Amino acid sequence: MHKDELISLHKMLFEVKEYIQERDPGAEFSDYSALKIMPTQTHRSKLEHKYAIFVLGNEIAHAMQEIDYSSSVRISARMRELADKTLKELISE
Repeated sequence: MHKDELISLHKMLFEVKEYIQERDPGAEFSDYSALKIMPTQTHRSKLEHKYAIFVLGNEIAHAMQEIDYSSSVRISARMRELADKTLKELISE
């Protein structure tokens, strides 16, 4: 994916996060918040946005466990796996 496409995806997932938080104020996105990478920060690297997408995707899947436990667990595990892989790329950069 190109950087602008990743940023668009990051924006969409951020909107999903906000929607979940409106419906469930107790929903936590602490790992994502700790990154301090927002979709509006276009100066951040492509890999940083990619990592933020996977961390956010993991936390969205985790927040959805009450709705569809089995699917959200698999999605969450895959997002965590992809986030770890991307973090290794970021570190070696």
